[in-house]
Amino acid sequence: MATEPRWDKAWPFETVEALVADFGGDLPDVTGARLAAEEFLRRLARASPPTSPEYWNDILLVVDELAANAVQYAPGPFGLRMRPTYDGVHVTLHDTSTTPPAPRPFKPGQSGGIGWHLVHTLCHQVSVVVQPDGKDVHVFLPW
Repeated sequence: MATEPRWDKAWPFETVEALVADFGGDLPDVTGARLAAEEFLRRLARASPPTSPEYWNDILLVVDELAANAVQYAPGPFGLRMRPTYDGVHVTLHDTSTTPPAPRPFKPGQSGGIGWHLVHTLCHQVSVVVQPDGKDVHVFLPW
């Protein structure tokens, strides 16, 4: 019985370097996080195109929401990490608040209250890990 791998090439997504980006926590950094995520997705799409066209926009919307929440509710810097997986993208956003996000009631005509609901709707998995220096929000989205 052979013990060697049956192929000698890596999966296409394994050739894409993970995104590691840190931001100061100012309002323009939400745009910076989105632009960094777009560049990561461009590299990923060249190696392994998405299985559905809307996945690209779903990932960007989730990054926007997580970054905007970090700027609004957590003082100071935040970090964005993105890495490809076998069938999706794992996104982690670290901020300085130790308070886990909580859904707020959505009231039509008023701003806010829908972001955390969007994150849960678009992501296959969502988890929050609180640490002494803040929290990590981990989400997994299909690709």
